[in-house]
Amino acid sequence: MNTRLLALPVVAALSLTTAYGTSAGAATGASEAAVTAGVVQAPNPTPASSPVGPGCSSLPQSGPGSVADLARLRVVTAAAHSPDLSTFYSAVNKAGLVNKLNTTKDITVFAPTNDAFKKLGKRKLDKLLADKNALTKVLTYHVVQGRKTPDDLKRGSFTSLEGDKITTRNSRDKIKVNDAQAVCGNLQTRNATLYLIDGVLTPKK
Repeated sequence: MNTRLLALPVVAALSLTTAYGTSAGAATGASEAAVTAGVVQAPNPTPASSPVGPGCSSLPQSGPGSVADLARLRVVTAAAHSPDLSTFYSAVNKAGLVNKLNTTKDITVFAPTNDAFKKLGKRKLDKLLADKNALTKVLTYHVVQGRKTPDDLKRGSFTSLEGDKITTRNSRDKIKVNDAQAVCGNLQTRNATLYLIDGVLTPKK
């Protein structure tokens, strides 16, 4: 018997198996890529920032604290990148609110600047930072649900996460939040709209 003739079907079978395996592997890889693409969704685009307020001119043009930098970060992380919000960032950490504020979707945060906290005086500020319950109450009073634009703040009344009302006024981009002034606002972060204010708000309750 001609052994060469017997070998031909074997070679053909091996070639077919190899070709099928390569094709199946490619198909599996493509399928896995499709599943991965479906599961790992691209994040919702951050709204474009149009900063308003007298202090916006001092924002860095690039790098940490710039409009582009803040837009890619969640709100508390963005605060950590802003030199004017280091006390606010420290207070949020002490209150254990980092995860809550960073993971809550579409909020507005009225963040007191370092100078705003200094207005309290060292003794009052130290007392507030040492009392977690009081600090949590004060900080959550600075947060409202929804991304508020300057137009929303013209004559606004909003319920804070703390539960008490915040009132706002906006005349020619001079924004007041209760009795505080917005130094720079309408800054967009991944999950929140951020306003830097020159006073620490106190809930009435």
